[in-house]
Amino acid sequence: MNLEPVDVVVIGAGPAGMAGARTLADLGLSVVLLDEQAAVGGQIYRGIVSASPARRALLGADYAAGADLAEAVKGGKVRHETSASVWQITRERQVHYLKNGQVRSFAARAVLLATGAMERPFPIPGWTLPGVMTAGAAQILLKTAGIGPQGPVVLAGCGPLLYLLGWQYLRAGIPIAALVDTSRREDYWRARGHLLAALRAWPYLRKGVSLLRALRKGKVPHYTGAEQLQVEGEGQAQALRFVVDGQPQRVAASTVLLHQGVVPNIQFTQALRAQHRWDDAQLCFVPETDRWGALDVPLISVAGDGAGIGGAQAAALQGQLAALGLARTLGQLTPAQRDAHAAPLRAELERNLRIRPFLDALYRPREENRIPVRDDVTVCRCEEVTAGDIRRFVELGCSGPNQAKSFGRCGMGPCQGRLCGLTVTEIIAKSRGLTPDEVGYYRIRPPIKPITLGELASG
Repeated sequence: MNLEPVDVVVIGAGPAGMAGARTLADLGLSVVLLDEQAAVGGQIYRGIVSASPARRALLGADYAAGADLAEAVKGGKVRHETSASVWQITRERQVHYLKNGQVRSFAARAVLLATGAMERPFPIPGWTLPGVMTAGAAQILLKTAGIGPQGPVVLAGCGPLLYLLGWQYLRAGIPIAALVDTSRREDYWRARGHLLAALRAWPYLRKGVSLLRALRKGKVPHYTGAEQLQVEGEGQAQALRFVVDGQPQRVAASTVLLHQGVVPNIQFTQALRAQHRWDDAQLCFVPETDRWGALDVPLISVAGDGAGIGGAQAAALQGQLAALGLARTLGQLTPAQRDAHAAPLRAELERNLRIRPFLDALYRPREENRIPVRDDVTVCRCEEVTAGDIRRFVELGCSGPNQAKSFGRCGMGPCQGRLCGLTVTEIIAKSRGLTPDEVGYYRIRPPIKPITLGELASG
């Protein structure tokens, strides 16, 4: 196999990847930026390169800000490989990817993982019905094609994205049947403990208040404290049922958008056998890193939401810091030079992360929306494994997610456990009376993304 040498391979062209790649290139290192999309931007700035001024205005100032980052990777310093699907990274920093049906490979001195986040599973009754999507997927349609559902839509769950998408839909003229928030009074009470730090991040609070005002002005029906969510329908979503203060509610809609936050995409860090830990504040596994984003795998670092959810602005700063750390390790900077460059970035990162504990406490997903109460709720969509199946596996001696694969192929489908990993871990942990850390996560193996034998042979 032909391995092309390069100083640093950056995987993922979102805010962390773009900022990190440009920093590394500015320091004189040869840099390749690999991404599955046809243009830079990642999920948060999806379509920013081709978005018209009208669409940028529709999606808001935070989205439009991504244009500066996208512009920064132009100019030839960074080699950007588009439509590149990375299917394996070795601990020796060999990076294998698929492009135009051909396998290509790099031998890198260092690797920066900027794989971002993915939406948390939301396994409730009816979540697999046609017409049910994640809010993130719906927002991608709006960013890339400027389209949305034709009929009234219900947005349900918790997290800032739910309100942002509602605001964007209002501006786009897309009718909203209701916004159903699962946050409860106790969530607001718990978040009060972080209010002082949040007030120091007042621009973020101001944005949130402005979104709420816009939705009220648009007369969007707004429910809070919703529980017992289930999508109703025969062959197609027809309504969302839920309970508020003990009173049953039903909102008719053919499109239901679910969201309860995002979690780090840890497929690559898990495949590298890097150390991970369970983050109880964000209810997910995160890779263990030092303050420069370095994993315990030599010369491989991670930056952005792939190391813990912090948002787009924080991700860009973390990308730069990880780049400085790698540049020092590769001998491109002295420790003093690295630290001098990093000082203002760390101060700005601290300001950006002040709001995070408040948001994590306020929008902590409810257990019933993470661990299905009903046994008939599908957990692994690829292999059609239910929550009841997982519990029965435990009764038969299944001790963790990897054993669940042997019992019922759970996590062995095309998504490689992305859509069910956290759910399976939490179901087993609760059934066995253990913590998620004790139960663990799937053992991820290459290929991380699907590849045919013919494509593999091409390498």
